Amino acid sequence: MGENEKLEWEEISCEHIINDEWIDFRKSAYKFPDGRTFEPYYSYSRRDYVVIVATDEEGNYICVRQFRHGIKRVTTEFCAGGIERTDGKQYGNRLNVESSEDALEAAKRELMEETGYESDDWKFLLSVPSNATMADNYANIFVARNCKKVSGQSLDETEFLNVHLHTRAEIDSMIEAGEFPQAVHILALLLSDKKM
Repeated sequence: MGENEKLEWEEISCEHIINDEWIDFRKSAYKFPDGRTFEPYYSYSRRDYVVIVATDEEGNYICVRQFRHGIKRVTTEFCAGGIERTDGKQYGNRLNVESSEDALEAAKRELMEETGYESDDWKFLLSVPSNATMADNYANIFVARNCKKVSGQSLDETEFLNVHLHTRAEIDSMIEAGEFPQAVHILALLLSDKKM
């Protein structure tokens, strides 16, 4: 990338429309590289999270089915969940590690809580922006192999989900049919193919 590549926008104002323990939803004005200004541009902060491509001892993928209010339907996906924060907020600067649970510990906790499975064989794959266009949070993708069922679920008060085991062929079919629609989860599956 050349030094003449002037592409960054300059934020010239920012209004926090909603700033509570759940989200920081912002309305900003930006100055473009050519000097023009643009507003409103909306963005938000949510907490970083983990996605776990987990397989049991037979090689079946451990998936969950739950309602996703963004698309208003029940979906199949991998186990995932937020990285807990000690400051009580559901968002924050990912560089402030003192306020955040370790990503691997969050992945182990989420897998156990949502599915009752645990593993001694973990591998970190990638940390990737969840939605770089509008959000500043990151998805931390892990693989957990040879998972063993050791307990029942321990769900949060807003979680209603069922655990299902699927073969890779079944997941591929669900992706093609739009029944496994989470983009980061599909990315996680493809990455796990290369890294497993």
